[in-house]
This record gives sequence, C-alpha cells and structure tokens, in this order.
Amino acid sequence: MATPQPPVYPDEPKIPILPNMLTAGNLLCGFFSILTIFEGMKCDNGSPAAFEHYQQATYFIFAACVFDLLDGRVARMCKSDGPFGREFDSIADVVSFGIAPAMLLARAVLFDLPLPYLGYAIAVLYLLCAALRLARFNCMAAEPKKPNQSMDFVGLPVPMAAGAVVSTMYLVVDITTNRNLIIDLPWQILMAAVMTLVSLLMMSRVIYPSFKHVNFEKRGTITAMLAALIAVGALVAFPWIAPALIFLCYLLYGMLVRPFLTRRLRRAIEAMDEEESPQA
Repeated sequence: MATPQPPVYPDEPKIPILPNMLTAGNLLCGFFSILTIFEGMKCDNGSPAAFEHYQQATYFIFAACVFDLLDGRVARMCKSDGPFGREFDSIADVVSFGIAPAMLLARAVLFDLPLPYLGYAIAVLYLLCAALRLARFNCMAAEPKKPNQSMDFVGLPVPMAAGAVVSTMYLVVDITTNRNLIIDLPWQILMAAVMTLVSLLMMSRVIYPSFKHVNFEKRGTITAMLAALIAVGALVAFPWIAPALIFLCYLLYGMLVRPFLTRRLRRAIEAMDEEESPQA
C-alpha cells in the first residue's frame, strides 16, 4: 500500500521591499482619501468645512499618483519587477484611483444632478472601467513579449484618469464658486460628461505614452526638459489650474495629437531614443 504523500503548496512569491513599500504608500493614500471623504459627508452640503475635507482627499489622491509613479520605476531600476508587484499595484490602484475618485466626484458633484440615478450610474461606470482597465493591463502584461513590442499604454492609464477628473472638479470649484461646493447645473453636466469620457477612454484602444523608458540616468531632449520645467513652474505658480491643464494635455495628446505626429516628433516629446521608438 502506497504511503500517502504530504500536500504540496505553491512557492511563496518573492516580495521586494522598497517598490512594494511605495505601492503600500499608494494604497494608504487611497484609504485615507476615502476616510476624509466620509468626514466631508458629515458636514453640511456645500459648506467650507466639506470643501476642506474634499480638498484633503484630493491631496491624498495626488500623493497616491506620486507613489504609483515611483513604485514601478524603482522596481525596474532594482530589477525586481514581477507578478506580485503587478498584482499588488493593481489592488492599490483600484482603491486610490477607482473607489476614491468615484466617491469624491459622486458626493461633491454627481449626486446633485437632476436625474436621481444618473450620478450613481456615472460613478459606477467609472469604477467598473477602472477595475476592468487594470485587469486588462495585467492580462496583457502576463503575455509573452512580442518582437518590437511597445511599452506604451493601451487605453488611458487609471492614475491619469483619476487625476483628470479630480483636478478638473477642483478647477471648476475654484473658478465658479469661490471654493465652496455649490456648483451650478451647467458645470455639473460638464463634470458628468468629463467623467463619462474618461471612463470610456480607459477601456478604449487609444495609445498613451508610458514614459517608462525615462530614468535618472537618461539624457533627455531639450523639448522634454523644457516641458518638465514649465510643468513644475506652473504647479508652483498656479496650483489650482495647472494640474487640470497637465492632465488634460496628456488626455488630449493621446486621443487627438499623437496619432498625427511623425516618429521624430514623438521621440522628441516623449524623450525616447531612436532604438526605443516602437516600430510602425
């Protein structure tokens, strides 16, 4: 009689410390953003106190964007990117760039739309598209690499989508209502349209540059360095306007501008070397 063999379990994945600590920072920023939104819900609708809480929630979402920008870059520099980091990053992104922005926009703008369930539908559409976009990205990243495969994103990246809708909301608030949350109906409709468009772009086949080839050792082009300096200066001088314009430029660049650029102009704008330019 054969002796029963002990059960065999899968090997534990390797968990690099530094990049996953940055991903954890992304996740915690999303969590604290949601907690801050709940605190804003306790205040009177449209009050300055509610605005302060939602402003803090916005800062947490922007901080999550910074952590998300760094974790993958650090993992590649340390040559420690792998399936665990990819899955952990997607979980963090669902919280920070899916649930948190959907809650923020729904509470501050969408729930005040005249049709009672339209705001819920738009918020749900955004959240579902964000989750599906991340799942699609993981599936595509797990496939074997093809010759001359581009590093660019297929569909609007989820962090950029979150930044676009959140920064646009606060630009509208700053322009129209002197920093409270009583937003007129035309601006509510505009924000609902922007959120719907961003949701659809996440699941589209529009190509957006990833800038994964840019690192601290790389020699950038004059155009790219000038654009970076202008962006940093604008963020310092116009903190309420510049984020919305930066995210809007990225959104429109992939959707309307990039398809019509020559390969040389793309390399100049995206700081790519000749050998890194994807084959047409």
